[in-house]
Amino acid sequence: MIEGFAGALVRALLVVVVVATPSVLLPGVSTDTQQVVALIALFAAALAFVEYKSEFPTVIEFRDAPPLNRVRFIMLFATVLGLSLIERGRMEPSTITEFAHAFGRLIGQAMDFPYSPVRLATLMLSQDASAEQIEAVRDAAGLAYLTSLFSLCIFVILIKAGTWPLRDRPFNVWTNLPTFNPSAGGDVVARLERDARVNIGLGFLLPFVIPFVISLNTSGLNPISMTSPQTLIWTMTTWAFLPASLFMRGIAMGRIADMIRDMRKARNPGKDRSFAPV
Repeated sequence: MIEGFAGALVRALLVVVVVATPSVLLPGVSTDTQQVVALIALFAAALAFVEYKSEFPTVIEFRDAPPLNRVRFIMLFATVLGLSLIERGRMEPSTITEFAHAFGRLIGQAMDFPYSPVRLATLMLSQDASAEQIEAVRDAAGLAYLTSLFSLCIFVILIKAGTWPLRDRPFNVWTNLPTFNPSAGGDVVARLERDARVNIGLGFLLPFVIPFVISLNTSGLNPISMTSPQTLIWTMTTWAFLPASLFMRGIAMGRIADMIRDMRKARNPGKDRSFAPV
C-alpha cells in the first residue's frame, strides 16, 4: 500500500515538473500564465495520482507494463526541456542554451528537405512569416521530431530484446488496455492486430497530415502567435509526441496479439481461435 502510494505520488510530481518546465525556464512569464500553468499541472498530477493509486484502471494505458509509459514520458520531458532551452536562449543566452540552439538549428537544417515533416511544419505558418519565425519553427520541429524518432527506436530495441512485456510478471490485458473490450465481438487477436495497424498508420501519417490540413483549411497560422515561446513549445511537442505515441501503442498492441497467440498455441495446440484470458 505504501509502495503504491509513493509510486503514484512520484508520478504526479513528475507530471507537474513536465507541465511547469517551460514556465520555469522561460523569463518574463506573466502571472496569469503562471496561474493557468499551475492549474493545468495540478489537474494533470491529480489524474496521474488517482490513476496509479487506484486498483482499477480508467484511461491511462499500459500502467502495469513498463517501460512503455516511461519511454513516452522521457520522450515528452526531453522534448519540452530541449525546446524550452532553445526559447530561453533567444532571450537570455547562456552556454547550455546556446548549445541547445545550435543543436536544434543543425537538426532543423538537416531535416528540412522537400516533403519532410519538418519542411511541412514550417508551411503551417502564413506566407507573411519572416525568416526568423520560419527558422524558429524549423529548429523546434527538427529537435522535437528527432527526439520522437530516437525514443521510438529505443522502444523498438526493447521490444526486439524481449524486455517488453516483462517476462517475470503477468500481463493483464484489461488493466493495461482499459479502453479495449476483449468480449466486444470477434477474435481478440485479429482486433488487436487491426488496432495496431491503425495506430501505426496514424503515427506515420499525422506529422504529414496535420500541416497539410492546417494549410488547406486556413491561410496559415499567425506567425506571431505561433512563435510565442509557450505556444511554440507545446505545439511542436504535441506535433511530434502524438504520432510517436500512437506508433508505440500500435507496436505494443501487435506485441500483445503475438503474446496471446503464443499462449493459445501453448495451451491448446492446433486451436488458435478460442480466446484465452491473459
